[in-house]
Amino acid sequence: LQEVGEPFKEEKAVAKYLRFNCPTKSTNMMGHRVDYFIASKAVDCLLDSKWAKAKKGEEALFTTRESVVDYCNRLLKKQFFHRALKVMKMKPDKDTKKEKEKGKAESGKEEEKKSKKESGKDEKSKKEKEKEKKKDGEKDECKKDDTPGTPKKKETKRKFKLEPHEDQVFLDGNEVYVWIYDPVHFKTFAMGLVLVIAVIAATLFPLWPAEMRVGVYYLSVGAGCFVASILLLAVARCILFLIIWLITGGRHHFWFLPNLTADVGFIDSFRPLYTHEYKGPKADLKKEEKSESKKQQKYDSEEKSDSEKKEEEDGKTEATRNSGTDGSGGERHSDTDSDRREDDRSQHSSGNGNDFEMITKEELEQQTDEGDCEEEEEEDTESGPSHGKS
Repeated sequence: LQEVGEPFKEEKAVAKYLRFNCPTKSTNMMGHRVDYFIASKAVDCLLDSKWAKAKKGEEALFTTRESVVDYCNRLLKKQFFHRALKVMKMKPDKDTKKEKEKGKAESGKEEEKKSKKESGKDEKSKKEKEKEKKKDGEKDECKKDDTPGTPKKKETKRKFKLEPHEDQVFLDGNEVYVWIYDPVHFKTFAMGLVLVIAVIAATLFPLWPAEMRVGVYYLSVGAGCFVASILLLAVARCILFLIIWLITGGRHHFWFLPNLTADVGFIDSFRPLYTHEYKGPKADLKKEEKSESKKQQKYDSEEKSDSEKKEEEDGKTEATRNSGTDGSGGERHSDTDSDRREDDRSQHSSGNGNDFEMITKEELEQQTDEGDCEEEEEEDTESGPSHGKS
């Protein structure tokens, strides 16, 4: 082991810059709260620092990533930080057993449901229903994702703990290094100095000039009166609420300065000036009406979905009927004219069996004349071939 000397001023300045500018995270290690950083981010931070820029007559301290890694190895040897190892925390055996039992129970339920469906319904109907359900589920998921304000699923992060690494070397990558060097920041130093001066000034109060002592006295009295007035307001608003509540029988809830004792800012604690709520029978009726209207809306939406399904089924049946009628039409074209007339008469009689229509005298006479003409034509056709035979 080589003996390592004390750090130089330049090394302290670089380590201080890295400590306050490189992004760090905090965690527990060996029962202590520690801050750690990642090696690649530290290298990037130093390459963007003033030591990576060349000055007049001097060369830059950091020119490449390798030069930064060599310098960080020097800082590691002088115990500014040390290398740590990430160890992922495993889930306890109880949780794994519970998950396995849940998976088995769910698989058993799914198998039972599948067996019941297979025995009760055909495979074709099953496939059609599954497709429809998948489409509806995809639509619902798309709507949920598109609607603003919907809560997103939280990403589960695996927990880990840090342990000291055996090989203490600085490597450029995702290696973890824990800070040992913890200098005091300038802000904390300034705040501590101000507090010390204030305590010394308070102890030397008898030595202050008379005018300053009188001014401080009146300021303290004013602050005390302000605090007392806020306490009195808090008590008075409670008393006012109780009086109104008792007089109205618990129907009116009136609060003066409702946010006075709430966990809000100083200005927000005085706004709004008051709030009023009526909790009587009318309010209950309004709530019931709202609930009923919501139920009716749900019922209407369900009825609409049922009606849409029925319309789809009717469309399918009409399509099958049309296909059937087309096939029968092709066969009818092959029939004779006499068969067509008979079919038309039978269809007309069967379709309009119980229907009655208003017909004028002229139409009746025309129909009778047409019937007589048809009978005469039939007689002529019968007599024609008989004369031929004779």
